[in-house]
Amino acid sequence: MTTERAYWFAWSQISGVGAVTLQRLKQQFSSLEKAWFANHQQLQQVSGLGNKTIQQIIEQRSRCHPEQLLTQHLQTNSQFWTPADSDYPRLLLETPTPPPLLYYQGKIDPKEMQGAHPLISIVGTRSPTEYGKRWTHKITTALAKHGYTIVSGLAAGIDAQAHRSCLEAGGRTLAVLGTGLDITYPQQNQNLYQEIPQQGAILTEYPVGTKPDRANFPARNRIIAGLSRAVLIMEAPPKSGALITAKYANEFGRDLYVLPGSLDNNSAIGCLGLLNQGANVILSETHLLEMLGTMPQLDLFQETAPPPSVDLDPALTEILGAIGQEPTSFDHITQTVSQTPNEVSAGLLQLELLGLISQAPGMRYQKIHH
Repeated sequence: MTTERAYWFAWSQISGVGAVTLQRLKQQFSSLEKAWFANHQQLQQVSGLGNKTIQQIIEQRSRCHPEQLLTQHLQTNSQFWTPADSDYPRLLLETPTPPPLLYYQGKIDPKEMQGAHPLISIVGTRSPTEYGKRWTHKITTALAKHGYTIVSGLAAGIDAQAHRSCLEAGGRTLAVLGTGLDITYPQQNQNLYQEIPQQGAILTEYPVGTKPDRANFPARNRIIAGLSRAVLIMEAPPKSGALITAKYANEFGRDLYVLPGSLDNNSAIGCLGLLNQGANVILSETHLLEMLGTMPQLDLFQETAPPPSVDLDPALTEILGAIGQEPTSFDHITQTVSQTPNEVSAGLLQLELLGLISQAPGMRYQKIHH
């Protein structure tokens, strides 16, 4: 894995190659090390890579030595994961665009990273009302005391309130930044930035020295949603960045919960829109805890299912193998296997009848562990 780690890092340094392309390269060549040595003709087989981009890749690769690059980077950024590392967050790895590099600082809990301990995201506007702050405090405190780890973005407003309330309740919290680990943004959260690593961790996909940039924060929001079992939106105006997190939550098949507000409050309009689109309404701390209690228990998915007692044909084995630790979407399965959507649909039905999988809401499938 050490070698593959070096190639994840090297590919992340090639301009024009983002998280989506990296996933396609991995799928096409089975490893990024093999992809690194692919020629022009082989790279043409990768969806979305045009001749101009391929020429840039080949030209940049010729000047890079992956192992050497990694060694140099470790001198200034010693703590980070790549998807080749066993500690890389499992839920994030199962999203379509996992960051190729994820830097961290603080106390890491392997159970959180492996999905055995539930992470809940709480996000919202930078300019909350007293109502929004009060309910963020109440909800966060209740979740922390029931053992949930709180994830947020260390932004002003709702994010800061969620982190602060979690720390005060003695819980663990993870902050996902849109900057490098060495930069506190906004400056008013300096104290929180120093406290969180004592009782949780700070994560970012950006290396040391990366300053705040408008484009970084929507990308940061996909990590917040990807890490979590569920996403809570407390207050959000119509153009709020929290709505981007909600969009990713829906794309990733995460449960979405929303604090209802008043039509007279602009900070509630985005939340009311989400409720209108089918998000779950939060009616009280107890109500939320009851709803979260209906989520599949994560520890059921930690061990690989024993080999089924029936002999499966290769097509069914391929489909079963595409279903991850978490309930996996139909779209993800069809993108992973070499079968048509109709064949996948028929195969899933067969696996259900054999008692090997069950269907979760939203066309998602999970293995049944005996």
